[in-house]
Amino acid sequence: MKVVVDSALALSELKKMAKASFGTLVKVVVDIEKEILVVDSELHADEEAYLLSQGSHQEHLWGINLYPDLPESEWIEFDSMINLRPASGNISRGVNNPAIREKIVFIVNKRIKR
Repeated sequence: MKVVVDSALALSELKKMAKASFGTLVKVVVDIEKEILVVDSELHADEEAYLLSQGSHQEHLWGINLYPDLPESEWIEFDSMINLRPASGNISRGVNNPAIREKIVFIVNKRIKR
């Protein structure tokens, strides 16, 4: 079940999602232009497809994993197959551009209330 987070989501809700799916993590796609998240799908690709169908642009979508039980300094994992974009210079499943990583962290902290 995917959830669009365009205002705020409590960390307690994210923890429930994690326990119900992967146990310790929740898959998330961040639209860094619209500053929204889609959370709680089995695949980043499903969340990405949903955002694309809603008018988001590929270059603004990044996949991450959130580990709600970890401390804030460790809870974001920049790892998704949707991040592999050799033509755009991102040659790994991570997010190589530090400015984009900072934007993702800002949006996650804005949308998830710890």
